[in-house]
Amino acid sequence: MTTPAPVAPVVIGIDVGGTTIKAALVDPGTGELASERRVVPTPRPATPAAVLDEVAALVADLARHPVVPVGVALPAVVRDGVVGSAANIDASWIGLAVETSLRERLGRPVVVVNDADAAGVAEATFGPVDARCGVTLVTTLGTGIGSALLVDGTLVPNTELGHLPVDGAPAERLAATSAMHRDGLSWEAWAERLTTYYRTVELLLAPDRIIVGGAVSASADRFLPLVRVSTPLVAATLGNDAGVVGAALLALRHAPDGWAVPGRWAQPMRQVRG
Repeated sequence: MTTPAPVAPVVIGIDVGGTTIKAALVDPGTGELASERRVVPTPRPATPAAVLDEVAALVADLARHPVVPVGVALPAVVRDGVVGSAANIDASWIGLAVETSLRERLGRPVVVVNDADAAGVAEATFGPVDARCGVTLVTTLGTGIGSALLVDGTLVPNTELGHLPVDGAPAERLAATSAMHRDGLSWEAWAERLTTYYRTVELLLAPDRIIVGGAVSASADRFLPLVRVSTPLVAATLGNDAGVVGAALLALRHAPDGWAVPGRWAQPMRQVRG
């Protein structure tokens, strides 16, 4: 008789941003935080040694609870645990086998993923729509534009659609929330730029739905109705918790010890290798 896989009651999720590092215990069955969210400033400069020291301290704090894997979301392309780019962190991250480093240091399963992919998985799983059918694009509007693409529930990692050229510049330079503030745009003027961006995405991907996240999604009623695209636009709901929740979910999905997941995640969300 096959021994059932152990069920993980909670998982640690960590979201490394350009300004802060957030961490919490996550209930993988509901997507809810199972602890208070810890927030510490991102070191300056954000070198691997300095950031990983903070990550290790956060894990040590949270690991007093019964936890198993750790998921870490980085503002970077991550392929097979190796960092391939660096946005808002130090360039010395590039080429680092960060998963191996953290596993050896923490002595527990660790999965490192792109931060937009983490937020996208969380929103697509516990957000306003169930994204297990068709093509779902999750975008996070903030300092830049993050993107997570899911096809029938399979994550296509590291899409970086905020870097698409639009009107001769990277799309996030034109249409991120930071561009609205930088250029003093009204909601209406910003929505025109978002229309240009999302129409470009429509031409490339023909998604079935677009979930719009980032902190500004709390004000979605002020701009989403003004964005003129054919694809249904839906406001994200997890806010600043999305990266933490998604990192935890992906950590549990890819943990080497085969931990079982209760509730809505009983059917795994797959990930194309990237």
